[in-house]
Amino acid sequence: MTTSAETLRLATRGSDLAMRQAATVRDSLASRRLAVELETVTTTGDELTDELIHRLGKTGAFVHSLDEKVLAGELDAAVHSMKDMPTERPEELVVAGVPERAAAVDVLVTPDGAELDELPEGSVVGTSSLRRKAQLLAERPDLTVEPLRGNVDTRLEKLLAPSLQERHQERHEAEQERKEHVDDDDYEFPYDQDVEAWFNGLAELERRALEREPDTEYDAIVLARAGLDRAGLTHHVGTVELDPEQFVPAPGQGALAITAVDGEVAATINERLDDRRARVETTVERTILAELGGGCVAPIGIYATLAGGVVRTVVRVLSQDGTETIQVSRDLPAERHIDAARELAAELADRGARELIQSARRDSEGADEDAATAREEDE
Repeated sequence: MTTSAETLRLATRGSDLAMRQAATVRDSLASRRLAVELETVTTTGDELTDELIHRLGKTGAFVHSLDEKVLAGELDAAVHSMKDMPTERPEELVVAGVPERAAAVDVLVTPDGAELDELPEGSVVGTSSLRRKAQLLAERPDLTVEPLRGNVDTRLEKLLAPSLQERHQERHEAEQERKEHVDDDDYEFPYDQDVEAWFNGLAELERRALEREPDTEYDAIVLARAGLDRAGLTHHVGTVELDPEQFVPAPGQGALAITAVDGEVAATINERLDDRRARVETTVERTILAELGGGCVAPIGIYATLAGGVVRTVVRVLSQDGTETIQVSRDLPAERHIDAARELAAELADRGARELIQSARRDSEGADEDAATAREEDE
């Protein structure tokens, strides 16, 4: 691509959520008079079926295949979920654009919108994120946290399946009972719809959930608000935002990153798409992550928010079982946010974060891989 009249070839994963995210980038660039063509690429992460991403000891399972196409000149740029990107990157590639960031927080998702402290003791909560698991256990050690894989739609279907199936069974039994009382004028059917009418009123997601036979019955799951919103599925379930000072989000959560070879294309994308606030916030988060060296093998939450001349930054590093935690909140000067982020990371390392991360890495390396379940991105 060498002129504004040409079309930018943009790489994306083929999942529904990835395509939705790439479409927002395409539309944003189109509104700035830049034609964009989306090209789907199958990634290593898409091919994993029996292994948690964190077992690999590195991030990037959803990233490298797209960037390879860009480096080879087959495509011009690639759209990534920022939190899936490894901190170590090919020198030729730059993050050309960081669009305006979506909500970075996590949400507790239940069929009825229950709060975390309302879940009964021993409730089963689904997540395949080490960070989310550790943070949940730190607050509610009585919970049972079980792996949960699949895209956003699949995860919601697994959550909704048991309650929908129970409601279906109750209606079916009521209809059978009504048939037995067909001549009983005093009998009152307890529902305002029969099974068929009720089923016809379900959303497509709910119909798919009704047909599932989940291996695990989840009382709740935890997802990124951004992924749920971008997939347009928020209205199907009850959600409660988790306090980002307590359930500190993953570095880069809610943000997209457009990578390109350093040069004219990257400059064009940067000029038309880059959001300063999102750029500063995610730079702080990823700088701290890179300095600590946690990757995706350790439970680390880092959340930065730019307000005026400071970047409010919260960092939480935990042991995998949530029993140990190191947390710091600090206002970093925006004019030197990169150096300040490095200094904060060094302080955290000295306070014990380095030891927690090393311990988490040893735990991951020694875990039983046969029992692991693959994670796919949820934003």
